[in-house]
Amino acid sequence: MKIMDCTLRDGANVVGAGFSVDLTKLMIEGLIASQITTIELGHCTGLGSMQHGGKVSPVTDEEYLEAIQPYIKQAHLGMFQSAKNADADLIQYAAKKGLSFLRVGANAGDGKTAIDAVKMVRAAGLEAKYSLMKAYVLTPDELAAEAALLEEAGVQAITIMDSAGYMFPEQAAEYTQKVKAAVSIPVGFHGHSNLGLAMANAQAAAKAGADFIDCGLMGMARSAGNITTEGALALFRRLGQCQEYDFYKLLHFLDDRLIPAMEKEGYHTPVKPLDLILGYSGCHSSFVNTFKEVAAEKNVDLYKLIVDVSDKNRKNPSRELMETVAATL
Repeated sequence: MKIMDCTLRDGANVVGAGFSVDLTKLMIEGLIASQITTIELGHCTGLGSMQHGGKVSPVTDEEYLEAIQPYIKQAHLGMFQSAKNADADLIQYAAKKGLSFLRVGANAGDGKTAIDAVKMVRAAGLEAKYSLMKAYVLTPDELAAEAALLEEAGVQAITIMDSAGYMFPEQAAEYTQKVKAAVSIPVGFHGHSNLGLAMANAQAAAKAGADFIDCGLMGMARSAGNITTEGALALFRRLGQCQEYDFYKLLHFLDDRLIPAMEKEGYHTPVKPLDLILGYSGCHSSFVNTFKEVAAEKNVDLYKLIVDVSDKNRKNPSRELMETVAATL
């Protein structure tokens, strides 16, 4: 299972239309350090949005493309591209600046109107990903047929987008299964949390064969937010997947850098890293204070201590066990 982080695109909705250059660089660096290297960034509604009357972002497309130059060789960086805003010259410019992909997007059922945009992306030498937005407006069979049409037109990866957080897990699974059977390219799932089911839908999509999951740091995205990046890592690591990503480094990046930065912007994370670790490890919150004391005394990572101790005793871990495990860290 692969993680595609789209905080810097969909998450930009929480601050208006686009993150500042400083926040963009902060998140790219934190993601790369955590080995998450497929990253979508830029204006929340995509490349060329402002030129076509979209919401005003504090950063232009050109300024974003300039800001990411230090990271071009370290990550697979891309932007969203609304099919209706596709401009061949701007797409060519993005390619020249080292962007890796554009993810063309259109509402499910409108795939034929996006073919020209897909061709522009391919002609520029960029990878052409595609977002089937509001996927639930079609039946699974209809969506699968459209996905096959888009693959034939040149799309190289396709995302099923539950844009309103409408789906139940069994629906996420059926849509994924049908689309996977219809195409040979990678298929991903993008879920929102409006019904509180985004994580469950991600798990269902993965079980049905999804190759990647769209995520947002701290859930940042339009409306009720996305599948959280850190939550997805916790979930899939519990299932024996996503071991290539540095889970603990990401959590400490959130604690030390991103959460304080976003609180200044008025955004508060719905699930803090410590609470996520409790769910990941099966540790009851009543033991946290003792864990904190032992971690401080022994100068070890609190999160690793909780996880390793919980592997041995989730019911009633003693201070002695905590100290014994701490000596091995």
